[in-house]
Amino acid sequence: MKKLICVLLSAVMLLSLCITAGAEENGELRFSDSGKFKILQISDTQDDHHPAYDMLNLIKISIEQTQPDLIVFTGDIVEDSRVGDFGVDDENGREGVTVDDYDQTVANVKAACDAVFAAVEEAGIPFAVTQGNNDYRSGVKNEDWLKLYSQYENCLVRDESPDEDGRIDYNLEIKGSDGSTKFNLWLMDTRGSSVNGEQIEWYKNESAALKAANGGEPVPSFVFQHINTSDIGNLFEECNFWDEGASISDGKCYRLNQDIASGFHSGAIAPGQTSEQFKAWKECGDVLGAYFGHWHTEGYTGVWDGIELGFTYGAEFAKPGPYGIRVFTLYEDDIENYDNELYTYEGSVKKGNARLELQVDEPYKTCDNFFEKLIAAVMNTFSLLGRQITSLLS
Repeated sequence: MKKLICVLLSAVMLLSLCITAGAEENGELRFSDSGKFKILQISDTQDDHHPAYDMLNLIKISIEQTQPDLIVFTGDIVEDSRVGDFGVDDENGREGVTVDDYDQTVANVKAACDAVFAAVEEAGIPFAVTQGNNDYRSGVKNEDWLKLYSQYENCLVRDESPDEDGRIDYNLEIKGSDGSTKFNLWLMDTRGSSVNGEQIEWYKNESAALKAANGGEPVPSFVFQHINTSDIGNLFEECNFWDEGASISDGKCYRLNQDIASGFHSGAIAPGQTSEQFKAWKECGDVLGAYFGHWHTEGYTGVWDGIELGFTYGAEFAKPGPYGIRVFTLYEDDIENYDNELYTYEGSVKKGNARLELQVDEPYKTCDNFFEKLIAAVMNTFSLLGRQITSLLS
């Protein structure tokens, strides 16, 4: 009898392993037995076939420290071509994959991607990618990008939208313990600026299909894309030039409105705009949050009109920091109350002190004394000038 029970248990375990393997092979994402699902967002690795030591280390220690179920790279995987990196990798003076020969450019892109995705593939973690403006500027066609992505065992990239531009848009469903879709991710291709009307229509149609399959209820979702929508500017408020955190946009000074947002910003976006994409999110009623890269030095989050918006730091070490990542923890039994944390990468490989630190957002300081205001104004003016110069050089 005991022998029979052992045989039956072995058969059940084998069947379980086969089912799990099948799910992985089909690219199916599921909440864990503990009811959690963790997403690691990495943005703007923006490197070439001579990858930066700290960029590779950031990916490695991010995986080790956060143990994600999925990694989302939000664009600018590669740098197209420019002059300016020194001391960050094994080739000084030139940064970029693009050369005059197309086949060699594709080979350079492949080598750069191999480096970026190496630790992910080694860890066996599924990953998704959205296209960035520098990926387009490399000159590599999207059909070749798709061929490249298909070579990675754990890559979930595919093209589902029928837009004439051939942009790479798709969605990833996350299944619950009962096999139903509990959460959804929209991976959108902003090319050089934003999504177009065809992409928005594709999103609305797919969102409606998910809603119908979910008994008429919208499926809670995140949006990941490289370039932000203008709506993130609504997280800012106008301020005086001496106020801590002041940044210039359209000739005025703004800083994060701490009643609705928190984090670190080196630039600002003027408030007051509502994009067509944001209107579509509100119409469909499924998007809980939308998260972007592109600006490299921005690490903040806030809620505007019921939707969380966030900038995530970049990971290109040929440009000034901060550098960092974002980590989400979803809970199957409490989907809307997810954890959203930003980490900054501190130290360096060369110094032997590289590490990730949880970002702790602190409120802006206030100055009541006239002389304190004057000193703050002078210091902030130099800071603003520095940021403008850095922006022009990058």
